[in-house]
Amino acid sequence: MSYWDDEFEEWLRKFMGRPRFGIGTRDILWELEQMRKEMERRFKEQFSIPEIPKELTKEYETPEGVRVREIGPIVYGYSVTIGPDGKPRVREFGNVRRLGITGPQLTAEREPLSDTIVSDKEIKVVVELPGVEKDKINVNASEGTVEISAESADRRYRRVIDIPYDVDIISAKSTYKNGILEIVFKRKEESKGTSIKIE
Repeated sequence: MSYWDDEFEEWLRKFMGRPRFGIGTRDILWELEQMRKEMERRFKEQFSIPEIPKELTKEYETPEGVRVREIGPIVYGYSVTIGPDGKPRVREFGNVRRLGITGPQLTAEREPLSDTIVSDKEIKVVVELPGVEKDKINVNASEGTVEISAESADRRYRRVIDIPYDVDIISAKSTYKNGILEIVFKRKEESKGTSIKIE
């Protein structure tokens, strides 16, 4: 019985980015240790956060006299839904932003989970803002976007959401209940057109 088959060797070669090797030329334990180190390096590279905003850092002294530094909250999540075109839509939320090759960035503001529901007559924007009082929420709409910001004693939210250009911004109505903000826009009525006289 062999503990080192060709399939595992091929996977290891792809993961480690090294040429093929046989069991006789390398020690298995050494290779597994190298693989563990590479996975650890990639994990640190992927999830290292270079700078922590001061709003997310708390320092205090315990009754025993020990100085403690607390960081957080750090929030990251995503939602996957199937759009009307049948394609999956992934929406991220939280205060961890992905910035390409520079890695993730931590911000004091959380990007709340949101969804946009489009129908023939209206556009509904739904945003989760738990732990915030209604009078601390600001909503600003303009052509093509709606910006939501909110703040409480221990959290801040901000998100800019794209909306279709054919919404009637003046028609917007919003409600806030149990941490859920709903904003409903009516669609603009289509112009029936007019005949233009040539002079």
